[in-house]
Amino acid sequence: MSIDPTVTIDFFINGQPATAFDGETVIQAARRAGVTVPHFCWHPNLSVPGNCRICMVEVESDNGDPWFDIGCNMPVTAGMRVLTESDTVKKLRMDTMQFITLNHPVDCGICNKSGECLLQDYHYEHNGKPSLSIDRKNHATKFYPLSDRIMLDNERCIMCTRCVRFTHEVSKTGALGAVYRGDHSLIRPAEDANFNEDVYSDNVIDICPVGALLSREQLDHSRVWYTQATPSTCPGCSRGCSINVWHRKPEWALKALDPTLNVRVERVTPIDNPDVNGPWICNKGRDLAKIWERERATEATVGGVPSVLEAALDRAAGLIAGAKKGVVLVSSWASNEELEALRSAFADRLSSNWSARVKFDHVPQPGETVEDDILITSDKNPNRRGALALFGDAGTDLAGAMLGADVVLVWGEGVNDADIPAGAQVVRLGSYAQDAAARSDVFVPISIQTERSGHYTNVNGVITAFAACFAPKGSVVHAADVFAAITGNRKAQQRALTMAAAGAAT
Repeated sequence: MSIDPTVTIDFFINGQPATAFDGETVIQAARRAGVTVPHFCWHPNLSVPGNCRICMVEVESDNGDPWFDIGCNMPVTAGMRVLTESDTVKKLRMDTMQFITLNHPVDCGICNKSGECLLQDYHYEHNGKPSLSIDRKNHATKFYPLSDRIMLDNERCIMCTRCVRFTHEVSKTGALGAVYRGDHSLIRPAEDANFNEDVYSDNVIDICPVGALLSREQLDHSRVWYTQATPSTCPGCSRGCSINVWHRKPEWALKALDPTLNVRVERVTPIDNPDVNGPWICNKGRDLAKIWERERATEATVGGVPSVLEAALDRAAGLIAGAKKGVVLVSSWASNEELEALRSAFADRLSSNWSARVKFDHVPQPGETVEDDILITSDKNPNRRGALALFGDAGTDLAGAMLGADVVLVWGEGVNDADIPAGAQVVRLGSYAQDAAARSDVFVPISIQTERSGHYTNVNGVITAFAACFAPKGSVVHAADVFAAITGNRKAQQRALTMAAAGAAT
C-alpha cells in the first residue's frame, strides 16, 4: 500500500496522541513518533514478509478484548490505540526471542557482528534469560561461500530473508533464495544467477540483523568497539554516495603491532541519504581502501631529486611566474574548497596568459560496471560538476589544450606524460608513488580525501561533505595551500611548511 503524506490519521500509541500518514503501518508511524518497535525481517526499503514476529503490538478495543498483530504489516486506522510495551506484548517478545535463539549458536565472543548485532541487543532488552530448551541444537553449514566476497554462517541465520529480498527488489539480480522448510531452511545462491556479478552484494552484510553474512575481506579485521566512523563521500563515481569510513580509535591505537594498522580503513558503510544513495552503496565504495591506500608519495622533488618542501614551492613559484603560456589541468577529485582556492590564486593569470582545463582523474577500468540505473554513473570522478562550474567545459582534449604551453601545472591523476609538450616544464601535485615517478620538474605531495575535509558536488548538483580521518605524513600538504604558496602568498607557504613539519614529526 502506498503512503500519502498529504493525508494524516490521528491515533494513539502507548496512550499518547500521534499522527500517521495514510497508508503507513504501525511500525512506520511509531518510528516517526519516536517509539521503537523491535524488528528483524522488516526493513524500510524492502517489502514486508512478516516472518520474524518480534514486532507484535497490542491494539485496545472498545469491548475490552485486545487483539494482537505484527506492527510491520498492520495499517494505522483512525482512533487506533496501540500498545508497544504492555505486559502481554513483552511476554510475546520474550517467547519470540526464545524461539529465534532456539538453535542459534552462542558465537558472540568470535562473531564479527558482536557489538552491533540486533539479536544480541534484543536478547538483553526483551529476553535476557537462558534458553528453556535442554535439547541439542540443530547444526547447519558453518561457513558457506555465497560469493568471492561474502561468507554465510547458516547457524547464525534467523531466516529474516532481508538478503533474498534485497537481491530481488534492489539489485535486481535475484541471486539469493531460500531452500527447504522450517528449521532446515537455508539461504543459498540461485541456480540461474551469479552472486559474484551483483555489484551491490555487500549491502546484504549491512542489513543482516545477525552475524550470518560476513565480508571475507574484513573477516576478523577489528572489533567494532575499537573503531569509529567518520562521515564522508564516496569518490568512486559522480553519484557521490554518503558513506562512513571506519578506522581505529586513537585511544585504542596499537603499539606493539604494525603501526600502519592504526591508520588504515577498516571498512566503508553507507549513510542513509535519501537525496543521493538512500541506504545503499556499490561494492566499489566498499573497496575504497584499495584506492586510498596505494603507495603514497610523501617527499617533494625538484628535477627528479628529493628536495625540502620550501625549495620545491619556491621553484614552482618561479616557473609559474615566468610562464609565457601556462595550462592548469584541474583535478575532478578535488573538493569545492580546493577548486575555489585554485581559482582565487590564479585569478589574474587565468584572465591573461594561463588557461584551465578540467580533466578526468579516473576512467572506468576493465571489468568495472560502467553505469547502471541504480547508483553507478559513467563518470568515475566525484566532483567534475563542481570543477566545470568554476572552470567551464572546454572539452576533453588535453593534448590540444597543452599545445604551445611552456609550463603545465598537473593536479592529480589521469594525465598521459606523452601528451605534455616536450619543451614544457611540469609542476605536478600528486598523492601517490606513480605521481612522483611521472615526468615533472617540480613535484609536491598533496593530501588525499581521508586527510582533509571538504565538499563535493555530485552529478545531480547535490553537495555532500567529507571529513578527515587521518593526519598527513611526511611532507604532504593540502593542495589549497600549495596554490596560494606558488602564486606569492607567503602566509600560505608558511602554513604548508608548518603542516609538513608536523607530518614529518609523526
